Amino acid sequence: MAGAYFTKATLQFLRDLQTNNDRAWFAEHRHRYERHVKEPALRFIEAFAPELRTLSPHFMATPRSLFRIYRDTRFSRDKSPYKTAAGIHFRHDSAANAHAPGFYVHIEPGACFVGMGIWHPDAPALRQIREHIVDDPKTWKKASRNAAFTGQYQLQGDALKRAPKGFDSDHPLIDDLRRKDFIGVRRVPQSFITNPGLPRELADTFQRGVPLVRFLCDAVGVAF
Repeated sequence: MAGAYFTKATLQFLRDLQTNNDRAWFAEHRHRYERHVKEPALRFIEAFAPELRTLSPHFMATPRSLFRIYRDTRFSRDKSPYKTAAGIHFRHDSAANAHAPGFYVHIEPGACFVGMGIWHPDAPALRQIREHIVDDPKTWKKASRNAAFTGQYQLQGDALKRAPKGFDSDHPLIDDLRRKDFIGVRRVPQSFITNPGLPRELADTFQRGVPLVRFLCDAVGVAF
């Protein structure tokens, strides 16, 4: 088996960036970012592509799957120029951005996780998902409450405090209907990320969330 894609050096660079988040430091240490974060991430994405196709042919594993290290600070009080985590998003081939069905890997010292679903869907997609839950509660409960999924994942994200407009506040699935994000998240140890067998291991754990992603794809009218 080939060596690990991500190593202790990957996590150490991100840890150092957390305490040195400025352009001068990054310029001096860019070679570490390229060697220990960007290059292994691109190698991993290439290796994961065939594994991803075993889950669905409609999700993309390309160099664009790796999020840029640069933060968009235009509308943020935090003007730190760099992200202190590496994010890899395998999004649906019909999607224009990250706000669409997809699978995700988050590499951050002490806070690594994997996940799938839809984060911050736009208003039309959000309504479609809610309506699909109302129309097909049996499939939604199978997707979000089956033992294979709940044994590793938790549904997380933002939610409304009250029932969304047009939906019954007494609906038995009101907690789900109040969601603004539909994402399953599994926290993983560093050893999961640094495992040389990461592509296969990741495909295995993503498999547990396939019913959830399929439900969301059906809801927003894209192929799974």
